[in-house]
Amino acid sequence: MWEFYNYELRFTIYDFFAMFVGVCQVEIFLPESDSLKAKRFVLSSVKTKIQNKFNVSIAEVDQNDLWQRSTLGLALVTNERRFVDQAFTKILRFLEADGRFEVLDHRLEIY
Repeated sequence: MWEFYNYELRFTIYDFFAMFVGVCQVEIFLPESDSLKAKRFVLSSVKTKIQNKFNVSIAEVDQNDLWQRSTLGLALVTNERRFVDQAFTKILRFLEADGRFEVLDHRLEIY
């Protein structure tokens, strides 16, 4: 292990190997969706764009059988808390800018 001769420097193992997990749940409303097929077409497109642009995990986690409502779950693992906040802020802006649906609510938790 490392030895530090300056006693003012106090390091722990967590200072070197920090990990933050961000989990976000987003509820959306798809007003123009008239079938599950139409809903899944929109969600598939959105999920692919978010995965490619932001490199996060995303899945539909609730309200699977409703035509016009959906709940998306997103997860991100990083070594900086600041990065989690920035990434989910950008993702929410991206979702709100999409005209095919409305973002009704979101919840963000960072562990």
